[in-house]
Amino acid sequence: MSGIKHPTIRRPVTAVAIPRMEVQVVRERGKPVERRITLDGDTLRVGSHPGNEIVVDDRTVSRFHCTLRCGLQRWSVTDSDSANGTLVNGVPVRDADLPEGTCDLTLGNSTIRLIRTGHAGVTTVPESSSFGDLYGESLAIRQVFVMLTRVAETDSTVLLEGESGTGKELAATEVVQRGARADKPFLIIDCGAISPNVIESELFGHAKGAFTGAERARVGAFEEADGGTLFLDEIGEMPLEMQPKLLRALESGQVRRVGENQFRKVDVRVIAATNRQLQREVNRGRFREDLYFRLSVVSVQLPPLRQRLEDIPLLVDVLLSSMNAEESKHLFDAAALAQMAQYDWPGNVRELRNYVERAVVLHTVAPAPSSQRAPDELAGDGSADPDEPNLDVPFKLAKDQHIESFELAYLSALMKWADGNVSRAARRAKMDRMYLHRLLQRRGLHGRSTRL
Repeated sequence: MSGIKHPTIRRPVTAVAIPRMEVQVVRERGKPVERRITLDGDTLRVGSHPGNEIVVDDRTVSRFHCTLRCGLQRWSVTDSDSANGTLVNGVPVRDADLPEGTCDLTLGNSTIRLIRTGHAGVTTVPESSSFGDLYGESLAIRQVFVMLTRVAETDSTVLLEGESGTGKELAATEVVQRGARADKPFLIIDCGAISPNVIESELFGHAKGAFTGAERARVGAFEEADGGTLFLDEIGEMPLEMQPKLLRALESGQVRRVGENQFRKVDVRVIAATNRQLQREVNRGRFREDLYFRLSVVSVQLPPLRQRLEDIPLLVDVLLSSMNAEESKHLFDAAALAQMAQYDWPGNVRELRNYVERAVVLHTVAPAPSSQRAPDELAGDGSADPDEPNLDVPFKLAKDQHIESFELAYLSALMKWADGNVSRAARRAKMDRMYLHRLLQRRGLHGRSTRL
């Protein structure tokens, strides 16, 4: 009704300082220099490529050498599998927190000095505890909710990065549902689950007789998603020879079916996701640099559960509700939740869900996880001897529990030995590569697939 003023609803917000860092390039290509850069933001890429926020002109510095990130307490540095490594005050690091105050980063024959200079200003983060089916009250995840909300309002290509089990598909789905293409087609393609021989046909379609077995023409995912959104999950698994064709489709907005010469115009928004660090893949020559930049128009990093352990009580409540098992909430008392917060949860929310579901089925919570052992490796009855069977548990459940524990321990050790290389791990274990890949997915682990 006109003339009636409705009160404005103001949602509580948290004030967050925007970090600022001064960078002094004090040595470049082995020679003393004096160059200062002042940067705002919470993620800064360092390397010789001009697309980095901090560019170092040195052949001994990798294109994407390392990444600086500002967490809630301090800055950290992650080496991007650079050729000559990253040193903090002379100490080689792969992923480490930076010391307080000023520190020197050595990259190849160059050195940059990092000086924290206070804050560039203050932004606000709404006190929201969910973004669709993503839940959390920690500042780390609420900052992601803000970014995803902004992403949903645009039509830009988005790259979702994060470990397996952090909710990348849930984030993509909610971004689509809140965007202008919500009522349009939404297709999901898992690049890691499709054979390299057929992925081109899956994406672009094929003509009848294009190859053996192509008995009729087929529409690809890009054409099916015309007007809508295509979610490319595990984009880091895409074969290198396929990447230029994907880049061409993204740049031109046209696709060509296998076996045809005709190009077809498509209007598709692409959201990609990966549990790999694509900068490392670029340095290793396994992912195209130009495709990386085309996909990461907007990049969103979903934090692992170990970086937001304070969200565990809320997540447990949400999981119990999704299982219609609220009556089991008493199993997760304050002591149990406190001890659960001592574990790193390498499988993230997916692993937490398995843990909660097991407690609901067995009507008991396993002994609290520790930083040394995963919940699946712990005895369900809390006895001192983990080899002593719990006769109160049905045989089938007890058997399944031990199989899960064995598989998780074996696969974790195997992938650590293989440095994440699935093909190498399969050869060591004398098992089929695709079967190993499925086991890794089932247990919330991930590896680096390579062609044999």
